[in-house]
Amino acid sequence: MEYFPAPLEKLVEQFARLPGIGGKSAQRLAFHVLELPEEQAREFADAILAARRSVTLCPVCQNLTEGGLCPICASEKRDGGVICVVADTRDVIAIERSREFNGRYHVLHGVLSPMNHVGPDDLHIRSLLDRVSAGGVREVIMATNPDTEGEATALYLSRLLKPFGVKVTRLAYGIPVGSHLEFADDATLMRALHGRQEL
Repeated sequence: MEYFPAPLEKLVEQFARLPGIGGKSAQRLAFHVLELPEEQAREFADAILAARRSVTLCPVCQNLTEGGLCPICASEKRDGGVICVVADTRDVIAIERSREFNGRYHVLHGVLSPMNHVGPDDLHIRSLLDRVSAGGVREVIMATNPDTEGEATALYLSRLLKPFGVKVTRLAYGIPVGSHLEFADDATLMRALHGRQEL
């Protein structure tokens, strides 16, 4: 039994397709959109369509851009000799927030996941190898997530990059700031001990 008119049901269904949005949140969003003045609703719809049409992948790093090079690849202030490999464009944002990295990125758009039928040909690996083989790269930092798939992807890429003679590093893992040692798992403690630094 439908509780809402068909167009509203369809709108709720579309919102519910978004990641992290459940049925109740989808309903709230749909009702919010219905309550918008027509001009604001049109601006919202136009913003979705404009983003869909104009946002593309950077031809160098595969980050999102509005045509041509992304701002990071276009910047002469960034160190092109260091490439940070991430699984997703959201990871670029996270690392940029730290203001500690001044190199460039390479976005894979996923990680190796045999269970989900994601293999090397499904990721942007070839363009990474092309960048490194062109020369000028001193270090490639593997910044994939510290889970099974992220580790497997980092290991696979490090083997592919070894013949190029570049330094391949992995982000250090450790105890999160503000937490307690007694609650850390064995793998995290082991990584923290191996990645310790001199004070």
